[in-house]
Amino acid sequence: MDAFLLQQLINGLTLGAVYGLIAIGYTMVYGIIGMINFAHGEVYMISAYLCAIGLALLSFFGVQSFPLLIFGTLLFTVVVTAVYGWTIERIAYRPLRHSTRLAPLISAIGMSLILQNYVQLSQGPNQQGVPTLLTGVLRVEFDGGVVQITWTKVFILVAAFCGMALLTWIIQYTRLGRICRAVQQDRRMAAILGINTDRVISLVFVIGAAMAGLAGVLVTMNYGTFDFYAGFIIGIKAFTAAVLGGIGSLPGAMLGGLLLGVAEAQFAGLVNSDYKDVFSFALLVVILIFRPQGLLGRPLVAKV
Repeated sequence: MDAFLLQQLINGLTLGAVYGLIAIGYTMVYGIIGMINFAHGEVYMISAYLCAIGLALLSFFGVQSFPLLIFGTLLFTVVVTAVYGWTIERIAYRPLRHSTRLAPLISAIGMSLILQNYVQLSQGPNQQGVPTLLTGVLRVEFDGGVVQITWTKVFILVAAFCGMALLTWIIQYTRLGRICRAVQQDRRMAAILGINTDRVISLVFVIGAAMAGLAGVLVTMNYGTFDFYAGFIIGIKAFTAAVLGGIGSLPGAMLGGLLLGVAEAQFAGLVNSDYKDVFSFALLVVILIFRPQGLLGRPLVAKV
Protein backbone atom coordinates (compact mmCIF):
# COMPACT_ATOMS: atom_id res chain seq x y z
CA MET A 1 0.00 0.00 0.00
CA ASP A 2 1.49 3.36 -1.01
CA ALA A 3 1.11 6.65 0.82
CA PHE A 4 -1.77 7.83 -1.37
CA LEU A 5 -3.91 4.76 -0.71
CA LEU A 6 -3.16 4.95 3.01
CA GLN A 7 -4.16 8.61 3.02
CA GLN A 8 -7.45 7.76 1.32
CA LEU A 9 -7.97 4.93 3.79
CA ILE A 10 -7.65 7.36 6.69
CA ASN A 11 -10.04 9.79 5.00
CA GLY A 12 -12.47 6.95 4.33
CA LEU A 13 -12.41 5.71 7.92
CA THR A 14 -13.14 9.23 9.17
CA LEU A 15 -16.06 9.60 6.77
CA GLY A 16 -17.25 6.05 7.44
CA ALA A 17 -17.31 6.59 11.19
CA VAL A 18 -19.74 9.46 10.65
CA TYR A 19 -21.87 7.36 8.30
CA GLY A 20 -21.95 4.64 10.92
CA LEU A 21 -23.16 6.99 13.65
CA ILE A 22 -26.02 8.22 11.49
CA ALA A 23 -26.81 4.70 10.21
CA ILE A 24 -27.37 3.59 13.81
CA GLY A 25 -30.53 5.71 13.90
CA TYR A 26 -31.91 4.08 10.76
CA THR A 27 -31.12 0.55 11.86
CA MET A 28 -32.44 0.92 15.42
CA VAL A 29 -35.77 2.35 14.29
CA TYR A 30 -36.14 -0.33 11.63
CA GLY A 31 -35.22 -3.05 14.11
CA ILE A 32 -37.94 -1.93 16.52
CA ILE A 33 -40.89 -0.97 14.28
CA GLY A 34 -39.80 -2.26 10.86
CA MET A 35 -39.93 1.19 9.22
CA ILE A 36 -37.40 3.68 7.89
CA ASN A 37 -37.21 7.12 9.49
CA PHE A 38 -36.58 9.27 6.42
CA ALA A 39 -36.52 12.40 8.59
CA HIS A 40 -33.35 11.15 10.28
CA GLY A 41 -31.05 12.96 7.84
CA GLU A 42 -32.73 16.25 8.73
CA VAL A 43 -32.05 15.61 12.42
CA TYR A 44 -28.36 15.38 11.51
CA MET A 45 -28.67 18.66 9.56
CA ILE A 46 -30.29 20.40 12.53
CA SER A 47 -27.47 19.18 14.77
CA ALA A 48 -24.96 21.08 12.59
CA TYR A 49 -26.86 24.32 13.27
CA LEU A 50 -27.12 23.44 16.95
CA CYS A 51 -23.36 22.92 17.03
CA ALA A 52 -22.82 26.46 15.73
CA ILE A 53 -25.40 27.87 18.17
CA GLY A 54 -23.80 26.03 21.08
CA LEU A 55 -20.33 27.28 20.20
CA ALA A 56 -21.62 30.83 19.86
CA LEU A 57 -23.42 30.72 23.23
CA LEU A 58 -20.41 29.30 25.07
CA SER A 59 -18.09 31.84 23.47
CA PHE A 60 -20.51 34.63 24.39
CA PHE A 61 -20.30 33.57 28.05
CA GLY A 62 -16.51 33.60 27.94
CA VAL A 63 -15.70 29.90 27.55
CA GLN A 64 -12.43 29.61 25.58
CA SER A 65 -11.02 26.22 26.59
CA PHE A 66 -11.34 23.63 23.81
CA PRO A 67 -12.35 20.73 26.13
CA LEU A 68 -15.08 22.85 27.73
CA LEU A 69 -16.22 24.21 24.37
CA ILE A 70 -16.51 20.82 22.71
CA PHE A 71 -18.01 19.06 25.75
CA GLY A 72 -20.59 21.79 26.28
CA THR A 73 -21.46 21.89 22.58
CA LEU A 74 -21.76 18.10 22.39
CA LEU A 75 -24.01 18.00 25.45
CA PHE A 76 -26.22 20.82 24.17
CA THR A 77 -26.49 19.38 20.65
CA VAL A 78 -27.13 15.79 21.71
CA VAL A 79 -29.84 16.77 24.20
CA VAL A 80 -31.70 19.02 21.77
CA THR A 81 -31.47 16.55 18.86
CA ALA A 82 -32.76 13.84 21.20
CA VAL A 83 -35.81 16.03 21.82
CA TYR A 84 -36.26 16.33 18.05
CA GLY A 85 -36.13 12.53 17.74
CA TRP A 86 -38.76 12.13 20.46
CA THR A 87 -40.98 14.73 18.78
CA ILE A 88 -40.71 13.07 15.36
CA GLU A 89 -41.81 9.76 16.84
CA ARG A 90 -44.77 11.32 18.63
CA ILE A 91 -45.97 13.34 15.62
CA ALA A 92 -45.04 11.33 12.53
CA TYR A 93 -45.06 7.71 13.72
CA ARG A 94 -47.09 7.00 16.85
CA PRO A 95 -50.48 8.17 15.49
CA LEU A 96 -49.95 6.00 12.38
CA ARG A 97 -48.43 2.93 14.03
CA HIS A 98 -51.49 0.76 13.41
CA SER A 99 -52.17 2.18 9.96
CA THR A 100 -50.91 0.82 6.65
CA ARG A 101 -47.13 0.58 6.22
CA LEU A 102 -47.23 3.27 3.54
CA ALA A 103 -48.75 5.94 5.80
CA PRO A 104 -45.78 6.34 8.21
CA LEU A 105 -43.40 6.39 5.23
CA ILE A 106 -45.24 9.31 3.66
CA SER A 107 -45.47 11.00 7.06
CA ALA A 108 -41.68 10.69 7.56
CA ILE A 109 -40.97 12.16 4.13
CA GLY A 110 -43.35 15.02 4.95
CA MET A 111 -41.58 15.58 8.28
CA SER A 112 -38.26 15.70 6.43
CA LEU A 113 -39.54 18.44 4.13
CA ILE A 114 -41.04 20.34 7.07
CA LEU A 115 -37.73 20.31 8.94
CA GLN A 116 -35.82 21.42 5.84
CA ASN A 117 -38.11 24.39 5.27
CA TYR A 118 -38.28 25.20 8.97
CA VAL A 119 -34.48 25.53 9.11
CA GLN A 120 -34.36 27.43 5.81
CA LEU A 121 -36.87 30.00 7.09
CA SER A 122 -35.42 30.31 10.58
CA GLN A 123 -31.70 30.25 9.74
CA GLY A 124 -31.65 31.46 6.15
CA PRO A 125 -30.80 29.66 2.88
CA ASN A 126 -27.13 30.71 2.77
CA GLN A 127 -24.31 28.38 3.67
CA GLN A 128 -23.04 28.88 7.21
CA GLY A 129 -19.96 27.77 9.08
CA VAL A 130 -17.91 27.65 12.26
CA PRO A 131 -14.22 28.41 12.82
CA THR A 132 -11.64 25.65 13.16
CA LEU A 133 -11.28 24.80 16.84
CA LEU A 134 -8.60 22.12 16.74
CA THR A 135 -5.59 22.94 14.57
CA GLY A 136 -2.48 20.97 13.76
CA VAL A 137 -1.56 18.06 11.51
CA LEU A 138 0.22 14.79 12.24
CA ARG A 139 2.55 13.86 9.34
CA VAL A 140 4.18 10.46 8.88
CA GLU A 141 6.51 9.38 6.11
CA PHE A 142 5.35 6.14 4.50
CA ASP A 143 6.66 4.29 1.45
CA GLY A 144 8.35 7.30 -0.09
CA GLY A 145 5.44 9.64 0.55
CA VAL A 146 3.84 11.60 3.38
CA VAL A 147 0.60 10.63 5.10
CA GLN A 148 -1.08 13.31 7.16
CA ILE A 149 -4.05 13.35 9.46
CA THR A 150 -5.39 16.42 11.18
CA TRP A 151 -6.00 16.42 14.89
CA THR A 152 -9.64 17.12 14.08
CA LYS A 153 -9.88 13.79 12.23
CA VAL A 154 -8.17 12.03 15.14
CA PHE A 155 -10.77 13.51 17.47
CA ILE A 156 -13.58 12.46 15.10
CA LEU A 157 -12.35 8.85 14.98
CA VAL A 158 -11.91 8.63 18.74
CA ALA A 159 -15.27 10.26 19.53
CA ALA A 160 -17.15 8.19 16.94
CA PHE A 161 -15.73 4.86 18.08
CA CYS A 162 -16.27 5.75 21.75
CA GLY A 163 -19.90 6.59 20.96
CA MET A 164 -20.37 3.33 19.06
CA ALA A 165 -18.67 1.30 21.82
CA LEU A 166 -20.81 2.90 24.53
CA LEU A 167 -24.04 2.25 22.64
CA THR A 168 -23.01 -1.34 21.88
CA TRP A 169 -22.29 -1.93 25.57
CA ILE A 170 -25.66 -0.46 26.54
CA ILE A 171 -27.58 -2.63 24.06
CA GLN A 172 -25.68 -5.83 24.83
CA TYR A 173 -25.08 -5.75 28.57
CA THR A 174 -27.61 -3.52 30.32
CA ARG A 175 -31.23 -3.99 31.35
CA LEU A 176 -32.24 -1.23 28.98
CA GLY A 177 -30.54 -3.05 26.13
CA ARG A 178 -32.29 -6.32 26.99
CA ILE A 179 -35.64 -4.55 26.95
CA CYS A 180 -34.87 -3.02 23.54
CA ARG A 181 -33.85 -6.41 22.14
CA ALA A 182 -37.01 -8.01 23.55
CA VAL A 183 -39.22 -5.42 21.85
CA GLN A 184 -37.26 -5.89 18.63
CA GLN A 185 -37.77 -9.66 18.66
CA ASP A 186 -41.46 -9.70 19.53
CA ARG A 187 -43.23 -6.46 20.39
CA ARG A 188 -46.55 -8.10 21.28
CA MET A 189 -45.00 -10.63 23.66
CA ALA A 190 -42.90 -7.90 25.26
CA ALA A 191 -46.07 -5.91 25.93
CA ILE A 192 -47.74 -8.98 27.45
CA LEU A 193 -44.75 -9.37 29.79
CA GLY A 194 -45.26 -5.82 31.07
CA ILE A 195 -42.78 -3.83 28.96
CA ASN A 196 -43.98 -0.38 27.97
CA THR A 197 -43.33 -0.74 24.25
CA ASP A 198 -44.39 2.84 23.45
CA ARG A 199 -41.73 4.15 25.81
CA VAL A 200 -39.11 1.84 24.31
CA ILE A 201 -39.91 2.95 20.78
CA SER A 202 -39.65 6.61 21.81
CA LEU A 203 -36.35 5.84 23.50
CA VAL A 204 -34.99 4.26 20.33
CA PHE A 205 -35.84 7.40 18.37
CA VAL A 206 -34.12 9.46 21.07
CA ILE A 207 -30.95 7.34 20.96
CA GLY A 208 -30.82 7.42 17.17
CA ALA A 209 -31.25 11.20 17.13
CA ALA A 210 -28.53 11.58 19.78
CA MET A 211 -26.11 9.59 17.60
CA ALA A 212 -27.00 11.81 14.64
CA GLY A 213 -26.35 14.83 16.87
CA LEU A 214 -22.90 13.51 17.72
CA ALA A 215 -22.21 12.97 14.01
CA GLY A 216 -23.38 16.49 13.21
CA VAL A 217 -20.95 18.04 15.68
CA LEU A 218 -18.05 15.94 14.37
CA VAL A 219 -18.74 16.73 10.71
CA THR A 220 -19.20 20.43 11.42
CA MET A 221 -15.86 20.50 13.22
CA ASN A 222 -14.18 18.79 10.27
CA TYR A 223 -15.68 20.67 7.30
CA GLY A 224 -16.76 23.87 9.01
CA THR A 225 -19.66 24.61 6.64
CA PHE A 226 -23.27 23.45 6.38
CA ASP A 227 -26.66 24.47 5.01
CA PHE A 228 -30.31 23.50 5.32
CA TYR A 229 -29.96 20.83 2.59
CA ALA A 230 -26.97 19.08 4.20
CA GLY A 231 -29.02 16.23 5.64
CA PHE A 232 -30.38 14.83 2.39
CA ILE A 233 -27.28 13.35 0.74
CA ILE A 234 -25.55 12.24 3.91
CA GLY A 235 -28.82 10.77 5.17
CA ILE A 236 -29.20 8.67 2.01
CA LYS A 237 -25.59 7.54 2.31
CA ALA A 238 -26.07 6.59 5.95
CA PHE A 239 -29.15 4.62 4.91
CA THR A 240 -26.98 2.93 2.27
CA ALA A 241 -24.49 2.07 5.01
CA ALA A 242 -27.27 0.59 7.15
CA VAL A 243 -28.47 -1.57 4.23
CA LEU A 244 -24.90 -2.59 3.40
CA GLY A 245 -24.25 -3.81 6.93
CA GLY A 246 -27.70 -5.30 7.40
CA ILE A 247 -30.66 -3.11 8.29
CA GLY A 248 -31.68 -3.83 11.88
CA SER A 249 -28.17 -4.92 12.92
CA LEU A 250 -26.24 -2.50 15.13
CA PRO A 251 -22.79 -3.97 14.33
CA GLY A 252 -23.90 -4.05 10.69
CA ALA A 253 -24.58 -0.30 10.71
CA MET A 254 -21.10 0.37 12.05
CA LEU A 255 -19.45 -2.02 9.58
CA GLY A 256 -21.50 -0.71 6.68
CA GLY A 257 -20.59 2.88 7.49
CA LEU A 258 -16.87 2.13 7.60
CA LEU A 259 -16.94 0.06 4.40
CA LEU A 260 -18.93 2.69 2.52
CA GLY A 261 -16.67 5.49 3.70
CA VAL A 262 -13.50 3.64 2.69
CA ALA A 263 -14.96 2.56 -0.68
CA GLU A 264 -16.15 6.09 -1.45
CA ALA A 265 -12.80 7.66 -0.50
CA GLN A 266 -10.84 5.16 -2.62
CA PHE A 267 -13.17 5.70 -5.58
CA ALA A 268 -12.84 9.48 -5.26
CA GLY A 269 -9.06 9.24 -5.14
CA LEU A 270 -8.51 6.65 -7.86
CA VAL A 271 -11.34 7.42 -10.29
CA ASN A 272 -13.18 10.73 -9.94
CA SER A 273 -14.50 12.59 -6.91
CA ASP A 274 -17.33 14.10 -9.00
CA TYR A 275 -19.01 10.69 -9.22
CA LYS A 276 -18.52 9.46 -5.67
CA ASP A 277 -22.22 9.94 -4.87
CA VAL A 278 -23.18 7.94 -7.97
CA PHE A 279 -20.81 5.21 -6.82
CA SER A 280 -22.41 5.09 -3.35
CA PHE A 281 -25.93 4.72 -4.75
CA ALA A 282 -24.79 2.19 -7.37
CA LEU A 283 -23.29 0.19 -4.53
CA LEU A 284 -26.66 0.25 -2.76
CA VAL A 285 -28.39 -1.11 -5.88
CA VAL A 286 -25.85 -3.92 -6.20
CA ILE A 287 -26.26 -4.86 -2.54
CA LEU A 288 -30.05 -4.95 -2.81
CA ILE A 289 -29.81 -7.20 -5.87
CA PHE A 290 -27.31 -9.77 -4.63
CA ARG A 291 -27.67 -9.62 -0.83
CA PRO A 292 -30.78 -7.70 0.19
CA GLN A 293 -30.33 -8.58 3.88
CA GLY A 294 -26.87 -6.96 3.99
CA LEU A 295 -23.56 -8.30 5.25
CA LEU A 296 -24.62 -9.03 8.84
CA GLY A 297 -28.40 -8.99 8.42
CA ARG A 298 -30.65 -11.99 8.70
CA PRO A 299 -32.66 -13.22 5.71
CA LEU A 300 -36.19 -11.91 5.75
CA VAL A 301 -38.74 -14.40 6.99
CA ALA A 302 -42.45 -13.79 6.62
CA LYS A 303 -44.25 -13.57 9.96
CA VAL A 304 -47.35 -15.66 10.39
